[in-house]
Amino acid sequence: MSLWKIAWRSIQQRSLASLLTTISMALGVTLVVAVLVVNNVVHQAFHRGGAGYDLIVGPPKGSNLELVLSSVFYIGQPMTTLPYDVYLKLKRSEFGTPVKTAVPICLGDTYKDKRVVGTTAAMFDLEYEEAQGAKEAPKVFNFTQGRAFQDEEADWFTAVAGATAAQQAGLKLDDSFRPTHDAGTKTAHQHGAFKVVGILKPTGTPNDNVLFVNIEGFYRVGGHSGAIPGAGARSSDSGPNSVAKSSAEKPHEGEAASGTPPAEHDKADADHDHDEDEHLHAPIPDDRKQVSAVLVCTYKDTDTRALAAEINKGKEGQAAIPAEQIAVLLEKIVGSIDLVLLVFAVMIVLVAGIGIMVSIYNSMNDRRHEIAIMRALGAQRITVLLVILLESILLSLGGGLLGLALGHGLLAVAGPWIAERVNLPLSMLNFQFAELWLVPALIMLASIVGFLPALSAYRTDVGKSLIANP
Repeated sequence: MSLWKIAWRSIQQRSLASLLTTISMALGVTLVVAVLVVNNVVHQAFHRGGAGYDLIVGPPKGSNLELVLSSVFYIGQPMTTLPYDVYLKLKRSEFGTPVKTAVPICLGDTYKDKRVVGTTAAMFDLEYEEAQGAKEAPKVFNFTQGRAFQDEEADWFTAVAGATAAQQAGLKLDDSFRPTHDAGTKTAHQHGAFKVVGILKPTGTPNDNVLFVNIEGFYRVGGHSGAIPGAGARSSDSGPNSVAKSSAEKPHEGEAASGTPPAEHDKADADHDHDEDEHLHAPIPDDRKQVSAVLVCTYKDTDTRALAAEINKGKEGQAAIPAEQIAVLLEKIVGSIDLVLLVFAVMIVLVAGIGIMVSIYNSMNDRRHEIAIMRALGAQRITVLLVILLESILLSLGGGLLGLALGHGLLAVAGPWIAERVNLPLSMLNFQFAELWLVPALIMLASIVGFLPALSAYRTDVGKSLIANP
């Protein structure tokens, strides 16, 4: 009979104790797998959030990290706004460095807790960095339904919904919605309706939770661009983050006196709004426009750094390289948390390994007679030692394989729920290369923790054991 079979028979004889120690090891490995996978997915999501552009140009106030958080992850609001003229200069490459693409974004509105971002059609032409040997770079945004809005006047009051935003806000193709400014405050008020013309595929980034609207329509509702000829908005405020303080705050015609809006998806009401003050044809002077930030694509890395240095020299705005700021954020905050979780997971595995050692060691008193018989039948001391070590290895590997299955099974079950709430695309197929190290690591751990009981078996006195248990 092979040594593996002898070790397996020994495990079967102590089935309950063996099962418990295997489960404890499996739970530890499950936690290690979960931490490794979630850590990798989180890092990918952070880096994908800033993919498609090389530089963010924002208002001069605040820090680079605050600019990245508000423009990439839509966390918080910019402290002030950026003149529209800066966007035009970037678009025309007037800062002395060639610019491939410049995409403005305007923040400040929400709809059902989903951020509404005013932008141009160029947003949906952003591409990931072209892989070496690839014919063309893949686009950042792809559509499950519909299309991207265009910059033409016919599309001024259209919108594109991120995958999660559309699902959670209950928006479908051709539905209309009314953004709200300063939601949750006493000054909150609703703007005119935007029609959904496209729904994006999931990207696993904060963009999934965003409703993109045409920037021209954004300027024409709620006094975002200040007093516009023919708009009827007499607000003296300007900029995408301002709140209209005059007629824009009044209920639209057809709304209740209490300010309760009609049904969001009523197309007739949307058309009515456009006939009122939202669907304006009057041109807006550029000096009345402002943006929250500009996403910039350059042709090469040296251009990115040169452009950032040039902008940061002046007082018009500040430039941040998102990849660098995201790396700092991951290193200082997310990376520390991941390390702590991984340390705790490894400690659980170590405790499980010690449990295996205690289980085998405690069984040695009951097994001395069995070991003595093996020795009497001709088994060498080293053979007995190897059987105990193999038993420890089988328990560890069994727990490890069960832990891998449980870890990925847990991702399969909890993945959709997590993806819906925190935008992390988790699935049972998220396999990390580091998981391959679990098998040799468990074998090494099993050999270490199994050595003490194996040594005890190695030193068993055959005569005394046979006399004590005739």
